[in-house]
Amino acid sequence: MAAFSSLTDRLSNAFTHLRSKGKLSEADIDGTIREIRRALLDADVSLDVVRSFTGKVRERALGSEVSQALNPAQQVVSIVNDELTQILGAGVDRPLNFAKTPPTVIMLAGLQGAGKTTLAGKLGYWLKDAGHTPVLVAADLQRPNAVTQLQVVGERAGVPVFAPEPGIQTDSSDVVSPGQASGDPVKVARDAIEEAKGKLYDTVIIDTAGRLGVDQELMQQARDIRDAVHPNEILFVIDAMIGQDAVTTAQAFDQGVDFTGVVLSKLDGDARGGAALSVASVTGKPILFASNGEGLKDFEVFHPDRMASRILDMGDILTLIEQAQKEFDEEESRKAAAKMAEGSYGLDDFMDQLQQIQKLGSLKSILGMIPGMAQHRKELEQFDETEIDRTQAIIRSMTPEERRDPKIIDGSRRARIAYGSGTTVSAVNSLLQRFEQASKMMKRMTNGVRQIPGMPGFGGSKTNKKGRKGNKKKGKSRSGNPMKREQEEQALRQRLSGADKPSAGSSFAKPQTAQMPEIPPNLGGGLSGLFGA
Repeated sequence: MAAFSSLTDRLSNAFTHLRSKGKLSEADIDGTIREIRRALLDADVSLDVVRSFTGKVRERALGSEVSQALNPAQQVVSIVNDELTQILGAGVDRPLNFAKTPPTVIMLAGLQGAGKTTLAGKLGYWLKDAGHTPVLVAADLQRPNAVTQLQVVGERAGVPVFAPEPGIQTDSSDVVSPGQASGDPVKVARDAIEEAKGKLYDTVIIDTAGRLGVDQELMQQARDIRDAVHPNEILFVIDAMIGQDAVTTAQAFDQGVDFTGVVLSKLDGDARGGAALSVASVTGKPILFASNGEGLKDFEVFHPDRMASRILDMGDILTLIEQAQKEFDEEESRKAAAKMAEGSYGLDDFMDQLQQIQKLGSLKSILGMIPGMAQHRKELEQFDETEIDRTQAIIRSMTPEERRDPKIIDGSRRARIAYGSGTTVSAVNSLLQRFEQASKMMKRMTNGVRQIPGMPGFGGSKTNKKGRKGNKKKGKSRSGNPMKREQEEQALRQRLSGADKPSAGSSFAKPQTAQMPEIPPNLGGGLSGLFGA
């Protein structure tokens, strides 16, 4: 979510000076509102939206919910979170509108370069993963090689592409005049519906042409396609880095084709990106999806409350949990946990866990969902995603025996592993050291209860603190003589183990009871106490 990183930093700084104050004055709140306003304007959020947002936040911040709060700073952050959620879509998650009778028709609209073609593949992949049978339709016959690009994207996603017209095929040396087209996009869209019905595709995703700017020809073509296929959803794809033009462009497409939902693309970009926050508020249309990378899996359902939480550096644990539940193999995770408990967790298991983590997507995006990670953004940006691949290469260069028991890996083996994995001996050493530390930590976590001194059932031969104090009051203490102490502890173990026939002269010689016997008051009272002398 790099597009909102600057906004996140500015908002975090705006709240910093509030945390040290037990009570907020009107001046404190006004200062915070001023910083929030600057942060939003700097992120290219629409001026009207900023005015409405800061006005609502100030009104609530000056009310009783902050003045009477135990932690007013946290209450102000909560208010900003609530209002930010409202801007992003009134806190309502709206699913796609599927047709009662298939196929469901989804039309993509937007400017050229917004990422419609790539998003068509991501949406198709997402629908296929959800159990649908989508087909992509190449109705962009104006942009050079647009049809070829969609076919490549569809092949990567494993989704069929309906492309009866080749479109414009050209290389960089050819010149294409504006408005030039090859074929009729309206006919392609209409024929695609019949194709879907004949081959039982339940979802049709139509990739339409875009322009570098809004013009009447673009809108008329989009309207003609809309009127020909009557789509169930018209999704307006907008580049999150577009800047202040976001609102103007969104309003033009809303008036031109009356889109039903918004998709934010390129959220992984490094621009300010805040203008995209204005779209839902200005148009009143919900944001349905967000695209944050080039991979097919870098695509997610948009939740206004979760996005607001990310922008305020409060994390998005729910999305992280959902992705983990979807990608992780529950049975394999259970086996790994059992091996950790047994102490038999090996490098093969470690590599399996790494591969499951990779299924979640980019590690940077995963770590970005953890609360408070904005302050570690520099470390995240410097993180090398290929480190996991190198780690797996090192493990694969080991023999099965070495993976099971890394302790047998000596100097010559390390040199062989480094050569086989294309890395260095120091990289192999580093991996083995990290794995050893992780294994020790897992064992400590598993056997944590056994590490607690005096815990009942785990070497509980020591008396509790209260018992020792009670003995001290009576002038009794454990003997400092090693022989005497050994005799004392042996007698205590016999007493606690419920021996049937204690020695005749022992002061423990009492009838056995069903309850755990109390520690005798004369414990540690010397030879006279132990043997009744």
